[in-house]
Amino acid sequence: MFIKVNSIAINWLTWTQIDVEVDVSNWMPSFAVVWLWDTAIQESRERVRTAIKNSWYRFPWTRITVNLAPATIKKKWWFFDLPIAIGIFGNSFSLNKELLNKSVFVWELALDGNLRGVSSILPSVIFARQAGFEYIFVPKENEKEASLIPWIKVVAEETFDDVIKILLWEKEIRVSESVDISSYIKENLKESRFDFKYIIWQEHAKRALLIAASGGHNMLMEWPPWSGKTMLSQAYASILPKLSIDEVIEISKIYSVSWLLNDKKPLIFERPFRKIHHTASTISIIWWWRDSKPGEISLAHKWVLFLDEFLEFEAKLIETLRQPIEDGEITINRVNSTYTYPAKFSLIWAFNPCPCGFFWDKEKLCTCNSSRIAKYRARLSWPILDRIDIFINVPRVKISELESKKVVKESSEDLRKIVEKAIKIQQKRFQWTQKTYNSEMSNEDIENYCKLWEKENEFLKNAIERLNLSTRAYFRILKLARTIADIGDSEDICLSHLAEAIGYRKGEEM
Repeated sequence: MFIKVNSIAINWLTWTQIDVEVDVSNWMPSFAVVWLWDTAIQESRERVRTAIKNSWYRFPWTRITVNLAPATIKKKWWFFDLPIAIGIFGNSFSLNKELLNKSVFVWELALDGNLRGVSSILPSVIFARQAGFEYIFVPKENEKEASLIPWIKVVAEETFDDVIKILLWEKEIRVSESVDISSYIKENLKESRFDFKYIIWQEHAKRALLIAASGGHNMLMEWPPWSGKTMLSQAYASILPKLSIDEVIEISKIYSVSWLLNDKKPLIFERPFRKIHHTASTISIIWWWRDSKPGEISLAHKWVLFLDEFLEFEAKLIETLRQPIEDGEITINRVNSTYTYPAKFSLIWAFNPCPCGFFWDKEKLCTCNSSRIAKYRARLSWPILDRIDIFINVPRVKISELESKKVVKESSEDLRKIVEKAIKIQQKRFQWTQKTYNSEMSNEDIENYCKLWEKENEFLKNAIERLNLSTRAYFRILKLARTIADIGDSEDICLSHLAEAIGYRKGEEM
């Protein structure tokens, strides 16, 4: 007898419907799974056999053949435990075929017949809805995450026995209550513990961070120790624009396939701010080599990747970042497959001017010789510097200066309103494209939205020649000036906007 059960194959951010075809025939006892399965699926044979037995059902000692179609798709992980068990059981009993045909099953079976939670539930539910299925059966542990997606009925059960009784008409099907994403986000969104109004002096750095947040620009900060880089970077997250619902879903899908969501944290509510220590490996930042899992640059999708002590990172990593900075995605080529992950992030780098950190400091003497400094700064190659929009130096603040500047400062909430206002201008500008921020503009977009009057154009060309900047830097200055103009609610890019944008660049001395 033959029976088919619907399931899903997930290769990170790619989903494919899988037909789990099970045939049980009166022949010599065997249990075979065919078509491109991995070790986890091979082991599922033992899990399925034991789970059925411990659920007080008889396991058929006959010839069992399981086909996972289509054959061209690599199947991995443990998603097919329950569909295989249902297929085996359905060859002996009459199941609700109508319910079976309009449902998707994604589970992992425990040996006692309980249904364990799995990763990637959020994208699985989205795929099932888009594929036209009416029901998706998920583990009880994943109920909250699955219920966040509307227009599909989520059935969350705890045991294999519960699912079988539903398919045998012995138990009424219970559909989980849908959770409104907007309300859920508002209830769970927490304010940042860090606020710009508590940061004294560093007005130049705060202005640069405001511009970076408003246009999604990359920034490099050079500063000695004790200059406030940790507080500035933590406070930066507090002025980032709030996520739209579409962005929440897009980011949460990446975290779901990376096994970073659970019942207590079913969604990512805030823009990612991934702070990476310099001891992190290139593999963990770009992608995990063993199973091609998304790396930190994909987890930072839709906002910030912060690399502290930048020049302490591997030189290979520094150069590898060039491609995703430009393309907004990372492509991984493996022997049997190719994966492409989104990686539209705003990159913030921070480093000391020399190994001891006090090369530019006016209070503390630098202990590094010239050759050591040259070797340390040699990792700042021109190709990578060309991809940075904002360069700033952040000096240390004296205690006496802290006392002399006790004035009311703009709060993070005030700055966030400025950022969101500038982003609304950009969203209106790019409403018919896939772009959102000025930093994503192509050369054609720059020609359309960054037009200069004759005086401004001459000023920019002279500055480029005097600072010996590249053509790429020329276009990045225009993007930055466009963002500064948006912050000032100006339709035209004026001399003041260009002057400020050029002031954030570095010339030959870098």
